[in-house]
Amino acid sequence: MAQQSSLDDDAQRLAELGYKQELSRTWSGFSNFAISFSIISILAGCFTTFGQAWNNGGPLAISVGWPLISAFILIIGFCMSELVSAYPTAGGIYWWAAKLGRPIHGWFTGWLNLIGLIAVTASVDYGCATFLNITIGRFSDSWAQGDALKQTFLLFAVVLVLHALINIFSHRLISILQNVSVWWHVFGAAVVVAILIFGPSSHQSVGFLFETFNNSGFGDGASGTTFWLYVLPLGFLLTQYTITGFDACAHVSEETHGAATSAAKGLWRSIFYSAIGGWILLLAFLFAATDVDAVNKEFGFVGAIFTSSLTPGLATVIFGISTIGQFFCGMSCVTSMSRMMYAFSRDGAVPGWRLWSKVDRNRTPVNAIIAGCAVALLITLPALYAPEGSATPVAFLAVVSIAVIGLYLAFLIPIWLRLRMGDAFKPGPWTLGSKYKVLGWIAVIEIAIISIYFVLPLGPSGVPGNADFTWTSVNYAPIAVGAVLIGIALWWTLSAKHWFTGPRRTVDDVPTDTAEPVV
Repeated sequence: MAQQSSLDDDAQRLAELGYKQELSRTWSGFSNFAISFSIISILAGCFTTFGQAWNNGGPLAISVGWPLISAFILIIGFCMSELVSAYPTAGGIYWWAAKLGRPIHGWFTGWLNLIGLIAVTASVDYGCATFLNITIGRFSDSWAQGDALKQTFLLFAVVLVLHALINIFSHRLISILQNVSVWWHVFGAAVVVAILIFGPSSHQSVGFLFETFNNSGFGDGASGTTFWLYVLPLGFLLTQYTITGFDACAHVSEETHGAATSAAKGLWRSIFYSAIGGWILLLAFLFAATDVDAVNKEFGFVGAIFTSSLTPGLATVIFGISTIGQFFCGMSCVTSMSRMMYAFSRDGAVPGWRLWSKVDRNRTPVNAIIAGCAVALLITLPALYAPEGSATPVAFLAVVSIAVIGLYLAFLIPIWLRLRMGDAFKPGPWTLGSKYKVLGWIAVIEIAIISIYFVLPLGPSGVPGNADFTWTSVNYAPIAVGAVLIGIALWWTLSAKHWFTGPRRTVDDVPTDTAEPVV
């Protein structure tokens, strides 16, 4: 009876927000936490973007940078937890912005959030394919000698298709797999740490954790002003990318029991536990990195730490653990992305919205899943090419930047609107109270700063006019994000402002939420 009462309360609250219960509400609070924890995935981001921190700051960017940036992200999470508690809808961030502001705020937030979720799906699945390619190569010499870029892209396409199929045909299994994913990440990371403690014959000293490297090419490799103000912040992309996607707790809130409380707790807890686990894992990487030259030779690729300090068998185990963790992560990304696309389409914002807002007999947004995965594949096509002297396509880091910028700008808008609304905001059961002011401003400023850094060139050869300039080195994140912002701005000005009114009610017999936005 308790669960049925909770379900009734959730359906009633959703109706007050304007929607009838269409998605299947079968997720527990733990499953809600699990999807964000899985998307954050310390077995994904800590592995795939380790080189970004190694080359841009070195150990210091990790030992000090990780906890510092994690603290800022946790503050962002607290602000978002308060919002999801008040408005537990599948649209999540977009719905909050439209509710707290005007349709234009919802329009920009929704598109930034959707693009960010598609990009994070692409980057996670490409990272998974990269590690899967390496793992296969450790068992097959002929595969290891093949064209790595083409093999990785092929595997990327296969992984995307598998994730789409799992999300389409295994709706009831998804929440179970989310729970399995949590324990895989916990115990898998513990096994990796144990291997890195007992496997190597020697370890780095504590002092190594505070050393600085500048392999970016900027500032002539020195530790001067350029290093501290430009290079080191670029290294923070590791943390900012790894700990993202936690808005998934909001996107599946319509499928979660007791969402107003459990989604709020799941959101900030997924950040907190990932920050602790990720730091321990990364410190284990650094202590095991005894052959610095070997890591530098592979341009900071984390796999060089394993192959240079461990036996082949132990290194293969780590690659396998990370690959499976990344597969779980990508599966969760597709779930979150498709729910956002479904919710945004439900309100008429996406071209072809009638198609993307449909659910099948299992109450799954099949068309949204297929469309989101198809776009993720398309935006990653430039990863078929890598600049000379790099093991990682700049396109991968560009997609990572797009994901970070898109998602965090989408987070910024409702947080800022909540600040502007002040005491007129009607909180849910989980609230920050008076602390929202200082925490909200910290969140807004941090997001603004990182959004600027992550559209900047990642290396000298990506700077137009540089003697070594090559198009394959260009960080096309500013081009993509800029084109999107210009596109949705023009679309709004020329068309959408005449017909897009924000969230559309799908129920008419329940009173609306009476909180008024600040205009």
